[in-house]
Amino acid sequence: MLVAVLMFSLMDALLKLLSEHYPPFQVATLRGISSLPFVLVWAIASTGLKPLLKVRWPLHLLRGVLGVGMMAAFVYGVNRLPLSTTYSIFFIAPLLITALSGPMLGEQVGPRRWVAIGIGLLGVVVLLRPSGEGMLSLAALAVLGASTAYAISAITVRLLARTDSTQAMMLWLMVMITFGSGALAWSGWVPLRGEDWWLILSLGVFGTVGQYAITEAFRLGEASLIAPLEYTALIWGVILDLSLWGVLPDSITWVGAAIIVASGLYLLRRERVHTEAEHP
Repeated sequence: MLVAVLMFSLMDALLKLLSEHYPPFQVATLRGISSLPFVLVWAIASTGLKPLLKVRWPLHLLRGVLGVGMMAAFVYGVNRLPLSTTYSIFFIAPLLITALSGPMLGEQVGPRRWVAIGIGLLGVVVLLRPSGEGMLSLAALAVLGASTAYAISAITVRLLARTDSTQAMMLWLMVMITFGSGALAWSGWVPLRGEDWWLILSLGVFGTVGQYAITEAFRLGEASLIAPLEYTALIWGVILDLSLWGVLPDSITWVGAAIIVASGLYLLRRERVHTEAEHP
């Protein structure tokens, strides 16, 4: 998960750079198509073609729809917000994953963890600034929507992992993001600039490695245990914001992020206690 967070942080910085010149659905298309050749070659070489076709198509389709919406909403948000602010809002996703792991995966989520989830939601309210411009910001709400789609998608990985391979999950997600976003972006497609090709190639490398790492993380680990590790993205977000755009989070962002991270770390601690109680 830590490798995935680093790779996706670098990828998100590239998405932000590309979003300065191209619309959200086109950037989402570039994210998918830049990774697709790498994933396709690796998937066929490691499993062959047949296992890639015998999959649970309804869940893959659901994950593809969620992926298209998540990518476009995230790109829209990150274009208008600093990376660190975007990540702070996106941190609601691990809380949602923990909440959904109960009804959707049958994992036990006790009352103390529900309280922690509630406190984390208060942190999101702080970030959105209900008395200021934050709550009215379409960018902030877009990131919030992206985090919700991501949480549901992460749960589908756990469901798909019972029958489908990592290769199939990665391949069909990239295919659906590429063609789904491409169809939506086609009418407003902006010609690619020559100087952006290295960004697109790097986007494919970082995205492929990150997608493999995060798919394996959710396939092999307890969703409510590994999800809080995504909070390390805030460190990378601050570093990238400062080095590339010369900005730092404001005090309200730090307060809201601290509340959410504290809730996530408590969830992680409660999960460890629960696991040790089941396996003394």
